[in-house]
Amino acid sequence: MSEFQNIGLVGRTESNSAVISLKRLMIFLEREGYSVVLEAETAKAVSGHGVRVSSKDKLGELCDLVIVVGGDGSLLASARALAKFNVPLLGINRGRLGFLTDITPEQVEEKVGEVLSGKYMAESRFLLDMAVTRNGKPIGKGSALNDVVLHPGEFIRMIEFDLFIDGQFVYRQRSDGLIISTPTGSTAYALSGGGPIMHPKLDAIVVVPLNPHTLSSRPIVVEGSSEFKIIIGEHNIAKPYVTCDGFEQVITELGDVVHIHKKPHRLTLIHPIDHNFYETCRTKLNWQVGN
Repeated sequence: MSEFQNIGLVGRTESNSAVISLKRLMIFLEREGYSVVLEAETAKAVSGHGVRVSSKDKLGELCDLVIVVGGDGSLLASARALAKFNVPLLGINRGRLGFLTDITPEQVEEKVGEVLSGKYMAESRFLLDMAVTRNGKPIGKGSALNDVVLHPGEFIRMIEFDLFIDGQFVYRQRSDGLIISTPTGSTAYALSGGGPIMHPKLDAIVVVPLNPHTLSSRPIVVEGSSEFKIIIGEHNIAKPYVTCDGFEQVITELGDVVHIHKKPHRLTLIHPIDHNFYETCRTKLNWQVGN
């Protein structure tokens, strides 16, 4: 008997192709005798299903495995909601790049069937917690699997801030912002900003300046246990935003303090047994494969 009996499904509901894959997956799972639970918003896009429906939070309590049908953004949202329940996630790619959702729609029955029979790889990924305080009082928070980003928000202006790591002053910077990225996020926005690709197994965090005013400012890789403090400069015209995975956001005021550290709950990502990180990089980033 499979260790996964109650399977939660989350889908990118605005995508017709994702809905088609969801229906195909539901037929397969029910035919194989698994109990299917649809996330509430997903259920609205899949009519006439006749299966249990649950909020995304409750999926973590009800399910042994959650399958996300969509792009990396869909999986990121599920990761933020479900990490605290220690329920593993499996991704089926109906997005564009697909670093995290690595099963293609054509492989649904074959690869999901292999996973459910115990043929899979499990990876542990850490997330980041972010909180903003104003005069010592909390005003907003969020979590991220990819990255926490400080940026100008509505205005295209440089912003000034002070960065501290583990209580030690690093620098005062004027730039378009700062990316604090996990290894998972190193192939996302941080890569576009000139940061290094980090293997997912690394216990490290990369700090990537966004278009810094000084050319000597470079990405820094630090321990995963590091704690970050960013103080918003008193002379900014713009009110910088802090976003988590490009989704959850807090608008700051001058003098606000942004705190970032590793989340205590980790995420388990499930991959097919033949998953290879370097092959994924070759495919997604168009690396050369030799003569």
